[in-house]
Amino acid sequence: MTGPIEESTGKSAVATVGQWPEGLAAVLTAAADQARAAVAEFSSPEAVGDYVGVGYEDPNAGTHRFLAHLPGYQGWQWAVVVAAYPGAEHATISEMVLVPGPTALLAPDWVPWEQRVRQGDLSPGDLLAPAVDDPRLVPGYTASGDPQVDETAAEIGLARRWVMSAWGRSEAAERWHEGDYGPDSPMSRSTKRVCRDCGFFLPLAGSLGAMFGVCGNELSADGHVVDKRYGCGAHSDTPAPAGTGSAIYEPYDDGVLDISETQPVTPPEDPAESPD
Repeated sequence: MTGPIEESTGKSAVATVGQWPEGLAAVLTAAADQARAAVAEFSSPEAVGDYVGVGYEDPNAGTHRFLAHLPGYQGWQWAVVVAAYPGAEHATISEMVLVPGPTALLAPDWVPWEQRVRQGDLSPGDLLAPAVDDPRLVPGYTASGDPQVDETAAEIGLARRWVMSAWGRSEAAERWHEGDYGPDSPMSRSTKRVCRDCGFFLPLAGSLGAMFGVCGNELSADGHVVDKRYGCGAHSDTPAPAGTGSAIYEPYDDGVLDISETQPVTPPEDPAESPD
């Protein structure tokens, strides 16, 4: 950068160079060699790479940047802030820091421990307890929010300590709808036939059955919850393409063949070898 930093609104974050006191911008810009010498003194001359440019945070300060040549800091830059006052003949070093450049290798954003487990992380033998006050669960003696499920559970005396809450069921439905077996998946967009009309579709019980079921086709999404508007090429109504199967030929019976033995043929004598 060789000019003042501007905000995304298009308005200058600081006074423009033309509005600065006379000669101040030139003093700040000319301090590049002074900034390089400061980094070399702090680290070593070999640690300072090519000059990147200068930027201005306010009319009295500028930041000179250099590529950093340090082990483990590939793509990082030295940032040296220089400052001056109106009428000054030279700038002074304010501070220097290492900052990541556009190609710097950075650690990923920190994720809290309770949010680090992802789908597919659970292995055989692992224990994963639900979070305290998990909003997806409610005590089993309360209504689940699904009248059909609650009525059936009461009739047969089924009781569980925890059941999915209405919020948990809604979250699961949204996840299934937007997942790999939803109507917007690449597989579903490649066909016109949908699961609700498929003979392999097994609807879920309760209110979730209005949108979802389980695929029973072992050659497709077998055992997965699928949206009724999901579809694939293995639909039960898929017609067989023309020309499939083996070509049809008349049977060949080698029993009707006559096998005969041929006599050996004696080659004629060469006239040049005749005694006459």
